[in-house]
Amino acid sequence: MKSVNMVVLMGNMTRDAELRYTPNGKAVASFGLAVNRTYKDAAGEKQSSVDFFDVVSWGKLAEIISQYGKKGQGIHVIGRLQTRNWEAQDGTKRNKTEIVATDVSLVGGKGVEAASTMDTPSAEKGVDEPAPEETPAPEEEISIDDIPF
Repeated sequence: MKSVNMVVLMGNMTRDAELRYTPNGKAVASFGLAVNRTYKDAAGEKQSSVDFFDVVSWGKLAEIISQYGKKGQGIHVIGRLQTRNWEAQDGTKRNKTEIVATDVSLVGGKGVEAASTMDTPSAEKGVDEPAPEETPAPEEEISIDDIPF
């Protein structure tokens, strides 16, 4: 049987992405994500709630998120759930479940173009390239005799 561990979330960053480096020099960024949801309660009244998640990213993605990801920024995250276990200094066992981001797109606001194309070489260099102008194709008149059925 195959297993699947995939998370897709869209919300707002609760804090600026914090960039650190491991002793081996690998970049790691962490930030909080707030996801709003609305629902109707038993009485039929509309209610709203917020779920908060901790997100971690690694490598070049971490560096890009730390550069463009700021508190309040809308963000779309694709990744996987991961649980870490450790023993605290006081001897208690601790665990934390977080999302390990594999793909991130900024949604709305400043810096969207540069951060939403993270898999392109220009985004890795921090270069914004203008989108090519699209010209609409000329409309052709279609005759009923041209339709093959």
